[in-house]
Amino acid sequence: MKNLKLTETELMKTEKTALVVIDLQKGIVNRELLPYTGVQVVENASRLVHAFTEKGAFVVLVRVSFVDGKDMVKPRIDSKMNQGQYPEGWDNLVPELKNSKNVHVITKRQWGAFYGTDLDLQLRRRGIDTIVLCGISTGIGVDTTAREAFQHGYNQVFVEDAMTASIKEEHDYVCKYIFPRIGQIRTSKDVILSLR
Repeated sequence: MKNLKLTETELMKTEKTALVVIDLQKGIVNRELLPYTGVQVVENASRLVHAFTEKGAFVVLVRVSFVDGKDMVKPRIDSKMNQGQYPEGWDNLVPELKNSKNVHVITKRQWGAFYGTDLDLQLRRRGIDTIVLCGISTGIGVDTTAREAFQHGYNQVFVEDAMTASIKEEHDYVCKYIFPRIGQIRTSKDVILSLR
């Protein structure tokens, strides 16, 4: 996969850019994930959060959780999905992110981070036009949020080494065929170097 550095004209202005981190929580990062492990994604995302907060940029940590199960989407589907009980603390943010200062935490009830939350409202109030997106899972929470952001007109940068999926093919497909159509793909190192 080809990752390109942002050009001088594409350097990210921190006052117009937000980092949005999807579902880095205990019950998700501890699963078997590919091509990157949960530990690798958390490390790269933590570096991004630190860099963004150090520059005074807006950071949003998104988690998925349910109150009583009645707030879950429940359409008829062919695949088996866990719609039952979740272990205690599964929806807690990972310790590496939990104590991050000056971040906005959003709880979503479905795959995407826009529908039913105040994400778009908070971004627009701050005059943000660019979202840097990472998290788990590439083809579910990240992809759904990315498509919603695209439809809202945001510029997007996808941090390929700060996201992962349950299977490598899912991650590779989304990064190769979907993300280039709706934004730019970069590494965490390139994103951090581009902040100004």
